[in-house]
Amino acid sequence: MNQVMHPETNQSKVAPWLAPLWDSLDLKTFPNAILLHGQSGIGKFEFAIQLAKALLCESSGGAQTKPCNQCEACHWFDSGNHPDFISLVPETHRKLLPHSDFEGDGETLKKNKSTRDEVDGDVSEKKEKKNISIEETRNAIESLSIGTHRGGNRVILIYPLEMLRPDSANTLLKSLEEPPTNTIFILLADRLDRVLPTIRSRCRLLSAPRPNRAAGLNWLRAELSRINGVKINDADIESIYDEQGGAPYAVFDSLVARHHQDEKDELTIAIQASRYVLQAMAQGARINWLDTAEKTHKAQFSILLATMQRWVSDIQAVGNDSSPRYYPKHEITLKGLAQQARIPKLLRFWKTLLQSRRSENHPLATRIQLEALLSQYQQIFAD
Repeated sequence: MNQVMHPETNQSKVAPWLAPLWDSLDLKTFPNAILLHGQSGIGKFEFAIQLAKALLCESSGGAQTKPCNQCEACHWFDSGNHPDFISLVPETHRKLLPHSDFEGDGETLKKNKSTRDEVDGDVSEKKEKKNISIEETRNAIESLSIGTHRGGNRVILIYPLEMLRPDSANTLLKSLEEPPTNTIFILLADRLDRVLPTIRSRCRLLSAPRPNRAAGLNWLRAELSRINGVKINDADIESIYDEQGGAPYAVFDSLVARHHQDEKDELTIAIQASRYVLQAMAQGARINWLDTAEKTHKAQFSILLATMQRWVSDIQAVGNDSSPRYYPKHEITLKGLAQQARIPKLLRFWKTLLQSRRSENHPLATRIQLEALLSQYQQIFAD
């Protein structure tokens, strides 16, 4: 997926709604491992990058003045070459790292060099890996046995933690049980429930809050205003903001991808597919589930599942006389579907979606799974 680097000044790299969390941290008595968790797309990764930089900063000033952005360590970090910063992220996320358009050394993962080719008008089947391999984990853990290059902290950042394979997670667990000297683990997870309890128990848990709607929209408008040529009306911004579950960074990426109209960008493909799924699900019993699966199965499965889950959540909400959270502009349609829905079937489908999300990043046959899910959705409205 093409990721967009968010335009920020040195003082704004921590999202406003995460500033209280930042201010609560004491860099002088920092734990060996933290686990920062919260909804995807709310600025956790950017927060973690800034935190890693602060922990490696060599300024003589107090903790609240770090990172100083002036010392040699800060300059190395910004160039992606700090020898005591280790990042473990899948290929799909490496573009988010500081200046990741370089070939790193043995401690910094190399940028993925794969390219996309058009095959019969479609994106090539070769996709960036979403998992962190056991080899990458072992190499990173083994490097921790060597003393730090700068004589200060060493920081290892792992994101998303729930994407670690079981063997990689066990390798990490051994290091958390006996953490190397001066080594700090910054672990990030979008879904805390998918992280091994044994790993959770060895970390200080930090919960990253989602901003309230007004704060999130204000930040989003300010960020979009910094990009030349991007003009998106407020109605579209608010609509996509709600659809993305109030995750400002995710909305920013969605809107910029749509502006550039990159038809081969994975995020653009997912946005278009999600809209198609919504149009289909709005048909209720008349949904053409075979056609919908055929036209959307090449999109990122996790995004399609999230769209379906949010739609069903709104059906349940309006059925209980509440307002829809994600798709308020479709409230009339949602109310009609809520009246037609068979509640036991709706609840069973909700449970099926929850089960599907547990393995959303490892779909064996996306098209078949979509067909099964959409077919079950149709049955919600049948006697």
